[in-house]
Amino acid sequence: MSPTPTHRLKLTLHYDGSGFHGWQVQPGVRTVQGEVDGVLSRLADRPVTSIAAGRTDAGVHATGQVVGVDMPSKWTAEALLKSLNALLPGDVWAADAVSVPPAFHARYDAVGRGYVYRVGTTRAAESPFRRRWCWAVHDPVDVAVLHEAVRGLAGEHSFERYAKAGQPERGYVCTVHHARWVERPRGVELRIVANRFLHHMVRYLVGTMIDAARGRRPAADVERLLEHEHGLETSPPAPPEGLFLARVYYDNDELETEPDHEDLP
Repeated sequence: MSPTPTHRLKLTLHYDGSGFHGWQVQPGVRTVQGEVDGVLSRLADRPVTSIAAGRTDAGVHATGQVVGVDMPSKWTAEALLKSLNALLPGDVWAADAVSVPPAFHARYDAVGRGYVYRVGTTRAAESPFRRRWCWAVHDPVDVAVLHEAVRGLAGEHSFERYAKAGQPERGYVCTVHHARWVERPRGVELRIVANRFLHHMVRYLVGTMIDAARGRRPAADVERLLEHEHGLETSPPAPPEGLFLARVYYDNDELETEPDHEDLP
């Protein structure tokens, strides 16, 4: 019996990371990939393993996670999108599905990724309807200091000091295409796009910059850490609930377009 013909599809997923132990399948815990692959396998009537553009950690959200998956050819992009959303749990949503060439690889073909980190600076951030998706900071935050601290991030730098785990085989150099803080009605958010990110890199950057904006350290420390100044350490990482994987880039010409969260609460 000949194997069932398949074709490759590219999915764009949103998920609330609060109830997951991250993206990647792990035994004994709930993961986003576990939920997604379970539904895809049910629809394909065979085991399906998706390939994601990046592995988000426990508690981290996504509004632009890209996934590549091979499905039986009978599943058109439109039909798969409809069926996925009928069967996925309420904290995962497929925003888009398109057919792609067989050689498409969600991770290796990506030329950049964009993250958004939200910080709540008013009492409203403590609301149960908001605190799952931002870091509620109780101290006053000086936005001018945030703008000063973020200024030196653009360009090619070693982010070794901002990485939780070592990556000696790939090195620590990342190219940040742009990074800026944006003021919002109830707080601020960092929007950052780079060719790659190290483990917890955004969270260490945010934790250090917010400490500077709370008057706990000089804003210049952010750039001094990039220069590996002896004896200087980052602040503790910002918590995961404020972090969103917002966009994955596959076209170099689009890298100057920052991820946009204006349509989210």
